[in-house]
Amino acid sequence: MNWKKWSLLFALILGLGLVLAACGGDKTGGEKKNNNEQSENSGENEGSASEGAEQVLNVNIKSEPPSLHPGLATDTTSGAVLYQVFEGLMRINQEGVPEPAMAVAEPEVSDDLLTYTFTIRDDAKWSNGDPVTAHDFEYAWKWVLDPANADTDYAYQLYVIKGAQKAKEEGGSLDEVGVKAKDDKTLEVTLEQPTPYFLDLTAFYTYFPVNKNVVDGNDKWALEASDAYVSNGPFLLESWSHKDKIVLKKNPTYWDADTVKLETINMYMIEDENTALEMFNAGDLDWVGSPTDSVPLAARPKLKEEGKLNITPLAGVYYYAFNTEEAPFDNPNIRKAFALAINRQGIVENITKSEQIPAMALVPPSIWEESKEGYFADNDVEKAKEYLEKGLEELNLDKLPKIKLSYNTDEAHAVIAQAIQDMWSKGLGVEVELNNEEWNVYLDTMGSGNFQVGRMGWLADFNDAINFLEIFQSVGGNNYTNWEDAEYKELLAKSRTETDPAARKAILREAEAIFMEALPIAPIYFYTNVWTAKDYVKGIEVSGLGDAQYKWGYIEK
Repeated sequence: MNWKKWSLLFALILGLGLVLAACGGDKTGGEKKNNNEQSENSGENEGSASEGAEQVLNVNIKSEPPSLHPGLATDTTSGAVLYQVFEGLMRINQEGVPEPAMAVAEPEVSDDLLTYTFTIRDDAKWSNGDPVTAHDFEYAWKWVLDPANADTDYAYQLYVIKGAQKAKEEGGSLDEVGVKAKDDKTLEVTLEQPTPYFLDLTAFYTYFPVNKNVVDGNDKWALEASDAYVSNGPFLLESWSHKDKIVLKKNPTYWDADTVKLETINMYMIEDENTALEMFNAGDLDWVGSPTDSVPLAARPKLKEEGKLNITPLAGVYYYAFNTEEAPFDNPNIRKAFALAINRQGIVENITKSEQIPAMALVPPSIWEESKEGYFADNDVEKAKEYLEKGLEELNLDKLPKIKLSYNTDEAHAVIAQAIQDMWSKGLGVEVELNNEEWNVYLDTMGSGNFQVGRMGWLADFNDAINFLEIFQSVGGNNYTNWEDAEYKELLAKSRTETDPAARKAILREAEAIFMEALPIAPIYFYTNVWTAKDYVKGIEVSGLGDAQYKWGYIEK
């Protein structure tokens, strides 16, 4: 691999980006306005915010959120908005620990660790003034589990609740699901088995409530910023100019409004990373990078040298999904050949340059230390050729036809794809065609199975290995590979009833070994959070799960 070639390509990309930013006026890509309108705010913030500083934060979320419905969202861009405008029973605090939010205190838990009783705080209100009730939680969770709502890909996050999976997948009654509003303020939740990470789940957006009185019977309530978009978080959805900008305003009815210092958050949708960085340098953006944006590859070394690049561990894996239902990737040896013929160390050292760890496993090393080594050797081209030869023989082929490698539009994804295209061409003698699509279109392409190899990534919803393994438990949802395995599924089920942590980990490790032997994906690297921010932006923590909570943020000038 000629890494000088790729270094030159990065420089050219950056240079082109700067030219486009200079010539593009108020648009990039012909559709995204870079107007920096800032709404007035009082500036009368107390505490750590400096007196008189305008409490306006300008960030880039890069693309249109696919859904701002908590029950339908499945991606980090949507989550970046939802975590600000909604709130669950618990919220993950600055230390990464769930703390009471809509719940007034920690729940009462039965001796068998199966029943949780939450009390909704008296001052929990919706943005229209309605009280937040236990009925809103029961309604929202059962809406996700209702088989009539087919696009709820994250329904499986609720399967720890008694009867939830049966209701969603087997025609069970929603009345038998273990979530009951005992009265307006009391929510009782019964689990299938003890679940050590359940409180973390209640802070995840699939577990957010919705205002039953407003949304019941209105299936379009989450499509626009309107009177129907009633939320309960620290911020309100003030406006949503599609493919342009989302504006959030401080929610005066939020129970902890005194803690919230920011008055306005402008969330721009700027696809081009170099344009976003130019806006940052010009003072039009206050933050570039994680959790929803990317710092341009070519800019990272200089920012790092200047001490302006923040890099922290992130529980996530960047990978290529194989469509295991279509030839040639229905053949395990072909998949192994393509997975082993990737030089991951070269990618993280010469392309991403942000302390990522080469991935030869599924579960990140921030959860399992063993994953630093993985299940196979990196860049083992000779072994890859052996697997290719076996696969061709099994498929009765002399050589593989042209392979299409797909990815969503992004500078880093494009450069990584071009590098891997070169690796597969030189190492395996395979012709590879590249195909890129805008994010929403790309998700539809992957979901419909209209691909051969497709770039994906997974950031943990909660800090447990099961969150990575359960993606591939069954076909559908976030499992774009269409791979499933009966023994793998049985092991995951067994792990859910095991209360001894060491024994549970052994079961999950056995499941991962099955997965890595089948290799329905080619893991590339384990993520890191990478961002740069203005010195005056304070109080915002980027978590090890890749989330940014703006509730505690403020501007100090």
